[in-house]
Amino acid sequence: MGIRFSLVAVVALVLAAFLGVGTAGLNHFFGVTVPSIALVVFLGGVVFRVLKWGRSPVPFRIPTTAGQQKTLSWIPQNKLDNPSTKMQTVGRMVLEVLLFRSLFRNTKFEIEKGPKLYYQWEKWLWLASLAFHYCFLVILIRHLRFFTDPVPFFVHDIERLDGFFQVGLPGLYLTDAIFMLAVTYLLIRRLIIPQLRYISLPQDYFPLFLLFTIGTTGILTRYFTKVDLIKVKQLAIGIISFHPVVPEGIGVIFFIHLFLVSTLLIYFPFSKLMHAGGIFLSPTRNLPNDSRFKRHVNPWNYPVKVHTYAEYEDHFREKMVEAGLPVEKELDEAPVTAQNSTEG
Repeated sequence: MGIRFSLVAVVALVLAAFLGVGTAGLNHFFGVTVPSIALVVFLGGVVFRVLKWGRSPVPFRIPTTAGQQKTLSWIPQNKLDNPSTKMQTVGRMVLEVLLFRSLFRNTKFEIEKGPKLYYQWEKWLWLASLAFHYCFLVILIRHLRFFTDPVPFFVHDIERLDGFFQVGLPGLYLTDAIFMLAVTYLLIRRLIIPQLRYISLPQDYFPLFLLFTIGTTGILTRYFTKVDLIKVKQLAIGIISFHPVVPEGIGVIFFIHLFLVSTLLIYFPFSKLMHAGGIFLSPTRNLPNDSRFKRHVNPWNYPVKVHTYAEYEDHFREKMVEAGLPVEKELDEAPVTAQNSTEG
């Protein structure tokens, strides 16, 4: 059900842009209005989610750990999987953000004949995720040439490095091919693994179908339909400079691509894709595990009058002795005030 719903939703988005531009002539709506709304929703949604996470109280240390905690001096500590200082936590976060370390350590297990439990090496998911994210980052940087004038030098450097493998004209960008392969792998993996397909929901399939379609339309606009890049840049700069203009002669495929990208921007802050920012604010990752040698008190605790065991025994010592319950102080050792209060 989730697969069909997500696929139908993406197809509906493509048809909406195709009919809106190709038939109804709504070039300004799909070229200016929708992208402008998408940028506002994206920025506002990201700020809202970050502020909401930032206001969440986290008085205690709740990091997810997978190694030896700091303890006695002769027991070696796993400083990356169980950090106890801020610098160790920074090191853990750097490896997590840049190299997806926790995903690299992922394994899978299966029950085979015997029955026996077998753990197997599982690095393809880590490799595909790493390739997808880095290729997506490079593609975003390359697209800065449409929004800047003059174009920053590093954008040209990345384009030359990305397109060093010259195939045809225009040159083939390796990140385009790797991006499509990575998204295809992530989608097929979710479709063919029964356990993963069982727990998958529409919000798991929709971004994959959407990203795959965005990549496909982007490749079509660059390598097949040959969109006029000067007009595209004029449209992009007009949007961010608040002087929108829609040049004539931009093909329908580009408007479909732009509409899908706008949909992704609107969808991003309210979906699982927001993990891109959430990982930096996750207390399971960004806190050192120092509860053993540092006490953390919840500042939001409501003041509660505590009735200690000593006070409890002072009040009920005689009845506890009569019932045969052990007491820390015998009746002759107890304070006189406590006995009087018990008699009263």
